[in-house]
Amino acid sequence: MEITVRTTSVSAADMTAAAQDYIQRGWTVAETANGICLITDEDVSGIEVAGELAGDVRRFLRANNLSGPVIEIPGEERREIHLVTGLRKAAMALEALREAGCVVYTDGAGIALPPTQVSAAGAAQWRVAPHEARWLPPVVALGAAVRASLARRNAGSTLTSVAC
Repeated sequence: MEITVRTTSVSAADMTAAAQDYIQRGWTVAETANGICLITDEDVSGIEVAGELAGDVRRFLRANNLSGPVIEIPGEERREIHLVTGLRKAAMALEALREAGCVVYTDGAGIALPPTQVSAAGAAQWRVAPHEARWLPPVVALGAAVRASLARRNAGSTLTSVAC
């Protein structure tokens, strides 16, 4: 199930509650002037996918029951950050994701977590909230989704599911 919650202002109590939820999930977070930031590490990292590819990737992951938490970043172009794990042993997948135009957040990089204000366009929002996701998927699952989406686009077909 995917939801988008739009807010105009967030109370300090709501921000604290969100930070506590993230900490209980085992995530390292830091308070910033605009909200809450996930500090990426070996256990939780992020892959940003933009434009039409973002929608294609999210649909592929959902169709194959591989969805994890997804943060939507407001702006003119669709931007989504998929939270993933398993980067330690995925050098080839990371290289392929970067070549496909994805941005990799790891090794202490920060990711704005909802309800953080990220620009004049608005706040980061959950496209797929952590409690809606069954897991934190390995980065290779996201790599497969990007590859399949790009292959479908290049072939002009509508592949949305694969057999495992």
